[in-house]
Amino acid sequence: MNTMRKPEAAATGLRVLQPSGWPQPKGYANGITAEGRLVVTGGVVGWDVAGRFADGFVAQVRQTLENIVAILAEGGARPDHLVRLTWYVVDMDEYVANLKALGKAYREVVGTHYPSMALVQVVRLVEPSARVEIEATAVVPR
Repeated sequence: MNTMRKPEAAATGLRVLQPSGWPQPKGYANGITAEGRLVVTGGVVGWDVAGRFADGFVAQVRQTLENIVAILAEGGARPDHLVRLTWYVVDMDEYVANLKALGKAYREVVGTHYPSMALVQVVRLVEPSARVEIEATAVVPR
């Protein structure tokens, strides 16, 4: 197992779990270990404070990530405390077709910290205009 820590992760008490010989994941971690106080979001969607959805998939992802960062801050956490994101999308092809723009939006909002992630296509989300919903888990070190 790779016990090396990314410099920014070392300060948060997180350790990326990368089994020896496995290919390096791009844009996510296979696993993370952490100790501290949990901050957990519900399913967060890409609407603003007035309940208006951003126009388009990438814009909704950006707003969703901004909303997650705001919730984390309310709980005393930062994006580099994230240990897990679970993405629910209504169209996997839409996600794949926008990978470059999604990566750019992610880095602009969250930074270069990549927690463990899962991506699931669903038939629909509770909010009919939502294209994406993301659940987040962060661990704030003691």
